[in-house]
Amino acid sequence: MASHDREGLNRPDPDALLALAEKDRRGKLTIFLGAAPGVGKTYAMLARARRLKTDGVEVVVGLVETHARAETSALLEGLDVLPRLEVDYRGKMLKEFDLDAALARKPRVIIVDELAHSNPEGFRHPKRYQDIEELICAGIDVWTALNIQHLESLSDLVSQITGVTIRERVPDTVLKRADDVVLVDLPPGELIERLKEGKVYLPDSARRATDRFFRLGNLTALRELALRRTADRVDDQMVDYLRQNAIEGPWATGERLLVCIGADALSDKVVRVASRLASGLNAPWTVVSMARDDQETMDEDSLRRIDEAFRFAEKLGAETRHVTGNDFVTEILKLARREHATQIVIGSQRRRWFSNPFRPSLADALAKEASGIGLHLVTADAVRVPGVSTRKRRGFQLSTFSRSLLCAIGTVAGATLAGLALDHFTHLPNISLLFLLAVLAAASAAGFMAALMAAIVSALAYNFFFIAPVETFTIASPHEVFALAVFIVAALIAGSLASRIREQAQAARQRAADMQALYDFSRKLAGTAKPEEVLWASVTQLQGSLGRHVVMLLPKGDDLDVVAAWPPDTELGVSELTAARWASSRSEPSGSGTGTLPNGRFQFRPLTSPHGVVGVCGFEPGTSGLDSNAERKLAAILDQAATAIDRARLSSESAEQAARLEGERYREALLSSISHDLRTPLATITGSVTSLRELGDRMSPESRDDLLQSIEEESARLSRFVANLLDMTRITAGTLQAKRDWVDVADVIRSAVDRARKYFPSQSFETGIAKDLPVIRADSVLLGQVLFNLLDNAAKYGGGDPVNVYARRDGEEIVVSVTDNGKGIPSEDLDRIFEKFYRRSRSDGRSPGTGLGLSIARGFIEAMGGRIHAESPAVKKRGTRIVMRFPVTASAQKSESIFGKHDM
Repeated sequence: MASHDREGLNRPDPDALLALAEKDRRGKLTIFLGAAPGVGKTYAMLARARRLKTDGVEVVVGLVETHARAETSALLEGLDVLPRLEVDYRGKMLKEFDLDAALARKPRVIIVDELAHSNPEGFRHPKRYQDIEELICAGIDVWTALNIQHLESLSDLVSQITGVTIRERVPDTVLKRADDVVLVDLPPGELIERLKEGKVYLPDSARRATDRFFRLGNLTALRELALRRTADRVDDQMVDYLRQNAIEGPWATGERLLVCIGADALSDKVVRVASRLASGLNAPWTVVSMARDDQETMDEDSLRRIDEAFRFAEKLGAETRHVTGNDFVTEILKLARREHATQIVIGSQRRRWFSNPFRPSLADALAKEASGIGLHLVTADAVRVPGVSTRKRRGFQLSTFSRSLLCAIGTVAGATLAGLALDHFTHLPNISLLFLLAVLAAASAAGFMAALMAAIVSALAYNFFFIAPVETFTIASPHEVFALAVFIVAALIAGSLASRIREQAQAARQRAADMQALYDFSRKLAGTAKPEEVLWASVTQLQGSLGRHVVMLLPKGDDLDVVAAWPPDTELGVSELTAARWASSRSEPSGSGTGTLPNGRFQFRPLTSPHGVVGVCGFEPGTSGLDSNAERKLAAILDQAATAIDRARLSSESAEQAARLEGERYREALLSSISHDLRTPLATITGSVTSLRELGDRMSPESRDDLLQSIEEESARLSRFVANLLDMTRITAGTLQAKRDWVDVADVIRSAVDRARKYFPSQSFETGIAKDLPVIRADSVLLGQVLFNLLDNAAKYGGGDPVNVYARRDGEEIVVSVTDNGKGIPSEDLDRIFEKFYRRSRSDGRSPGTGLGLSIARGFIEAMGGRIHAESPAVKKRGTRIVMRFPVTASAQKSESIFGKHDM
């Protein structure tokens, strides 16, 4: 048992093996990392490329920035360099990396310098690292160069160290996913000497760089950052190798971070600090935002800030999560224990002077309650919220304050006037209840801030107008002071409760509206059976929920087709269609606000089902994008739409499969029928012809006549069988066109009976035709064929008894029936006898025929506008009756009345 346990412990990590298999299908990324420009990253790449080319490996230079350095330019000689793409950007010709040319060339290894470079507007990707990701997905190995200050999580720290704002940034996940990181190191002193010698920049640029960025202290700090980050990457590679090969060794410590953020300016700094901490600890981390579940949703600015913080954290490699609850401390600790977090990172704002001294901050409450979990506090500094000016924030606060103040003054003024009017007529000792009502009204109308202001203004108004001495703020009686204090406390408590109830009601109404909208949408989708109908329903729902222009596309061959849009005349440009194709092929968002073709109007999201991408949705995100609530609505609608489209597609495929199975059954029955019903008459004809040819001269005349009669009968039988097959083919294909001439039913009946007598001379047929039968609109040939098929069936299954044919008028219909006296048909099989290839055994136990006669009869009758059905038992509890009904038109002419009964 111990040996088995040891073997189980020594098995490779499945997740690590899956990650290794995924890497084998992609190209490999090698990053040459340096502490600063000029350390020799490009030189090291080109030197290695020359050695690799000498070994016979295909190496192509996609783009290299030499910065006019002679030794670097010399290394380009002899290497295959792709031509650059010339772009006219704001009147200036730029030479950029040609991504499409590199994909078309598809070399083994390609060098693409300047990983943090930003592409001009109009390119497929706004950043070069995204171009490199596409090359890697295409199976191409890429070499690139990066300076440590361009890492997203270190950009603020580098700005503090050097005083230079870093604008070109790369997510830390790019470095983390690199297959190999080559540190190109140079001591700071040597780098400064190279700079002074003009080997890094031109003299004027070098002088400015020395004064600002290239200082000994700055370069030493950057070098330490580069060495630390490279060491972390090497440690990751070592752990991956140990897991893949099941080697017991120095595994990771198992640290996990939980990062708490809010809708404030400190969140950006908290995320950056947590990213550096997670990188240093080599630990996964989760960013979480908290919201109360009994209050209305946050304002748009707060939602936008949290969304931006989440997107920023995801770029740095974090997981993100929204959590709702009333007790933030309990919810955070519960999540931390569920996720096995070992450390919590949270921002700590400076407490304001008007803060409640009896209510601890979230950070203090966590420090008190968190046991066994480390707590990191990120303190605030002069951090500005990106994209939101101070003037705009003050304006918003002033607007909220003004509304609350006006609401408080209005409600208190109303209570004061009402109190003065009542006091004029009668003296009331509890007139303060009016002001309590004013506080409740302000809280219900504008929230807690209005309730607080109303309580203060109510206390002043009540003191001024109703507490002696009136019209002063002086209180003469001590009990009035106590009453006023109790009133203020009661007003604040009542206002707080009323405000909270208001917020809960608003939140409940919003959630109920969202739930009802999604429920109505799901019911609407449940009744749709076509993907086009699903898309139109989705477009209507999205336009109503988001208030944006929406377009839906479905795959059509190798391309996408716009199926539904709002407004209906919406057209997509070339770049937008390209973005839609990208979303469909790569199963990832593209277009406006994403990293692929971001300059279009629309953002495209794939509709993904368990069977892959079934469609694409495009919408206009606007300048501010979608907030969290809109994102949740969009995700829910798209998920339901994808499921409905997949269900409609599966339903269509199921129907097609059923049709194919029915066709297979039909073909099998047809082949089975042909194999029997063709072989029998052909065998008889062949045997008779052979006998006549070989023994004709020696046979008696009677024998030859018998053989010739057999040939004639079997040929007629074969002819009828082939005719039935052709008729059934016409009915099945829908090409049967019945004539609508005036037809005398009596004449058709007599012709069919005479024809049947010739084929069945031993069978007795009896007819009964009513007088004054009108003519009907029908096809005499088809009607005669139907009657002959019915007589043929009756003769085969009648057991030798007479077959009866009757015709009469029944109101506005003519009824024609054919009755045999066989053993009849069970009631449960009466409808089945009109199915193709259905055959019942006759009195001698055999099942003659192909089973097509009655099916053809039904097709012909329905083509002529009539009806046909079977009845059994008919007369004397035995036999089968086939009844046909034909409508009589108002202009039908009366036929000559004929009635006869013939015992043949």
